[in-house]
Formats: sequence, structure tokens, C-alpha cells
Amino acid sequence: MKVVKFGGSSLANGPQLEKVINIMQADDQRQILVVSAPGKRQADDVKVTDLLIQYAVNPQSEILQKEIYNRYWEIANYFSLPVEKFSQIDAQIKKLALTTFANSADQLAAFKAHGEKLNAMLIALIFNHLGLPAIYADPKALGILVTGTADSAQVSEFTYQNIKRFPFDDEYLIVPGFYGYTADDQIATFARGGSDITGSIMARGLKAELYENFTDVSAIYAANPNIVAHPRAISQMSYKEMRELAYAGFQVFNDEAIIPAIQGNITINVKNTNDPSAPGTLIVPDTELSIKHKITGVANSNRFAAIYLHRYLLNKEVGFTLKILQILLKYNISYEHMPSGIDDLTIILDKSQIDEQVINLAMAEIQQAVKPDILEWYEDYAIIMVVGEGMRNQVGVLTDILNALSTRNIGVKMINQGASRIAVMLGVAQADVADAVAAIYTDCTN
Repeated sequence: MKVVKFGGSSLANGPQLEKVINIMQADDQRQILVVSAPGKRQADDVKVTDLLIQYAVNPQSEILQKEIYNRYWEIANYFSLPVEKFSQIDAQIKKLALTTFANSADQLAAFKAHGEKLNAMLIALIFNHLGLPAIYADPKALGILVTGTADSAQVSEFTYQNIKRFPFDDEYLIVPGFYGYTADDQIATFARGGSDITGSIMARGLKAELYENFTDVSAIYAANPNIVAHPRAISQMSYKEMRELAYAGFQVFNDEAIIPAIQGNITINVKNTNDPSAPGTLIVPDTELSIKHKITGVANSNRFAAIYLHRYLLNKEVGFTLKILQILLKYNISYEHMPSGIDDLTIILDKSQIDEQVINLAMAEIQQAVKPDILEWYEDYAIIMVVGEGMRNQVGVLTDILNALSTRNIGVKMINQGASRIAVMLGVAQADVADAVAAIYTDCTN
């Protein structure tokens, strides 16, 4: 059995869904279909999820109701689905506006999740209309239980036992991605790329032989194609490599989504809906990896910032770092990395989790609590991650990387290499990040 997930661009309209149906029929092992909400049909289009977010803010808007209705009806009409069968989709859209929620966070999560829910319901109707027996498998019926907050759900271990017990035979299972249910029966959504997470959960729960993740690219590439012209396609990579690269900027596959696959020891194949015969990229357990290149990929992201502080004899003071972490905890700030020296400490943060007011308050408390000689906030911060299982036993990789940057006069603000030796993290100015990625790719990845 294979679990197959398709992203929003693969499900944006009728012709795209027709490709999906053909892909599912091309392999008898493809039985579980996990779907995203319909994405953009063209560059200036609006995603259905964004329409639903607007609808959550203004649930009485008949204009938004009609826009959402039209997006799904356009797909239904392409396959000549009778209006009476489509009526249940229309009813669900209207029901949202009449539902009472405990708070605005629960309301927003439920509205957003309906992008996937309605699409899975519609696709199941279309499959059956075309003579392809299919079951709409809602996360509640599957037993996808989650903890955490309304917009940052974490899957419960009980989920996997529940999925195993779900009754089906030879039918296609059409599963909405992106969300699960809390213990008090509320919808909660996963983080960005949440449909990837659902696909991975289903693959582990059903012990699938393969999890195919269809996107709009034919492979994961060794660098951002917007920075490096025609970068090398990665044919195979390890779980660890994918985690590091996805975290640092590769958007093809969600970094959190790989965890259930790791736990289930399931191979992932990233493929292209518009070119399904292309081999794509395999993400495999370490024991199955065939290392062909020293460096597998170079990723970058501008979503980081940093707190830098300097104080002499910092390393001699017991509890110094603890004081800072307690302040970050007070303001609900999680840190990403904390490289340090004997007199210096850099705390790297995800800018998307904080605002200017919060960081100013936290910085003021840090100044008062530990009295550093220097305390600075670096907004102009970009992270580059150089990743490769082949680096582990190679001498001089870091030297090569730094030489590639120094010959282009690119300064490095921070270097961090973990004990596994498969990843090197570099901090550079945002203005230098594109040149730095191109330099490392050109000089070090052959």
C-alpha cells in the first residue's frame, strides 16, 4: 500500500484533479489519497484557505460564501457532478457561518481546516461519480487525535492505533490533510505544510511501503533555483538531511512531517504531479542511503534574528544562561540555536514568533538580569545550512566553505556545527545570502 499526498497547486482546478485521478489509477498500490485545499490556479489567484480566513473574520459575508462555493463548484462541474450531490458541499460552507465556537482561535482553525475537509468530501464524490469506489475519511472517524493549540497541533500516539482500526477494503480513502481533533472534539490545525504531516501520519498508521508526496517540482534540488541556475536534482537523501534542509529553507517538504515517517521507517518519494514519470527525490532511512556527494544541499532562510551579548568571564558564572532562558520563557519566546564562546553568547530566534514590543521588553530584562557589557539585537540575519551525510568523514569541508565565502569577500557572523557533522550552519548578512549560497554551491558541491 502507498499513501499519496497532493498539494494545493495539484488540486487547484478540474484539469489538475484529473491528473491526480490518473496518477492514482496508474498504480494499484496507491489507495490512500491525502489532499490539501485547492491552491492558486494562476499567479494572481487567491488560495481557498485565504478565502476561508477572510470568511472566519466575516462569516456573514454572502460574497465570500459565493467565492468559496464557486471554487469547489468549478471543480465539480468539470467532472459533471450533479448539483444534488454537490449540495452537501454548499451546506457545509453555509453551516460554518452558523456554528458557535468557544473562542476566535478555535473558529479560525475550523474555518481554515474546511479547505481540506470540503476538498476531500468533493473528491470522494467525484471518484464515486466516475465509478471509482471511494470513502471520505474524516480525521474524526480516523481517530486523528491531537494536543497543543488550535493552530499548532501535535499528533497523539493514540492516533496510530486508531488508524489501524479504520474499516475499509479495496476502496480509495480520501483524507483531508492539515488537521485533527482535540480531546474536547475541537478542530486543531497542524503548522505550515500540515497536509504533509497528515500524509506522514497515515503512512505510519497503515504501515505503508511508500509515502508519495506530489508537488509542482520534479525533485528536491541541491540549492534554491531562484539563486542557482539549474542546480543538481537530489536523487536520494536521508531523513536527517531532509530535516536540516527543510528547517533552513527548503519548502518542498515540511520538516515536522518527516517525524512520523522516521518513526515508521517509511521511505518518502517527492514527485511532480505535472511530470509523474520523473523519479523525484527519495528520502530514506540512514541504513538505505547511498552517498554520492559530499554535500547534498545548501539551504537558506531570512526568517531568523539574533540576540548577541558579550561579558567577560561569562563562562565562569553558574546559571548565567538559565537567567536568560527564564526571561525568554516569560515572554513565550523559543530559541532556535545558542552558539557561545567564553565571553560571548548568540541566541538565534525565529522572527515569525515574536514582535518588536516583545523583544524590546525581553532585551530590557536581560540587560537588567545579567548586565552584559554588550547587548545587541541583529535583525539583519540570514541562516545558511550546508548539509550532507558525505561530510561526516571528510576533512577540510568547513575550510572549503569558508574559502568560497572569503574569496567573494562575504563575512560570516556565526558558525555552528553539530556533533553529527552532517550540517554546518552559517550566519551572514541578508544582503550576502544569495551570493553566499551560490558560492558554496559552485565551489563545494561537486
